[in-house]
Amino acid sequence: MVDFHTHILPKMDDGSDSAEESAAMLKQLAAQGVDTVALTSHFYARDEAPDSFLERREKALERLQPVLTEDGMPRVLSGAEVYYFRGFSRIGQLPDLRMEGSRILLLEMPFCTWGEKELGEIIDLCGDPSFVVLLAHVERYWKYQKASVWDRLLSAGVMTQSNAECFLYPRTRRKAARLVQNGYIHVLGTDCHNMGARQPRMGEAVAVLERQLGSETTRRFTARGEEYLEEWRV
Repeated sequence: MVDFHTHILPKMDDGSDSAEESAAMLKQLAAQGVDTVALTSHFYARDEAPDSFLERREKALERLQPVLTEDGMPRVLSGAEVYYFRGFSRIGQLPDLRMEGSRILLLEMPFCTWGEKELGEIIDLCGDPSFVVLLAHVERYWKYQKASVWDRLLSAGVMTQSNAECFLYPRTRRKAARLVQNGYIHVLGTDCHNMGARQPRMGEAVAVLERQLGSETTRRFTARGEEYLEEWRV
């Protein structure tokens, strides 16, 4: 199983504060059946140049390296959670912000109704064979967009990631399961930040999905993560 969205790299953003906390998060994910973890620290172009972010990411990976050699640790893939801004698709280093070894770009959108400029830039990027756009925590945008927007984006090849917590709350779990069943949610991520209030909860989410959709449907859904990584590799 793949966790497509985490903030585990130490001291990169508002996520893990130390290599020790990162290790605890990775061990918890492994215990929940996750064997591949995308390390998707926040990238805000308004605050930092891509080169600076990539340099910090490399140093954070070096700090984490001794932990990654411990028995039972999941495989990790470096990446980023890129916050949308107009013109983001023209960043020269955009390929370096994709998930390691793949064409997947995790994109965080603003929490508002998206206009034609935003939609057009995303759709145009989907036309570039070097990229697969994966929208982060798609459930956070539901209330802002018309249903036709999702059909348009999905038709263009946009993929969606839902946070595990969406399946844990009574007010959202049924809708989330229905969207998985109908193909509007493609992959899961924990969006974990720490071992406190925002710890990894993938195992709980999968258990809810099994109760809602059955074990076989859930197994096929969670297995798609590795299939997508293989399909969209560089």
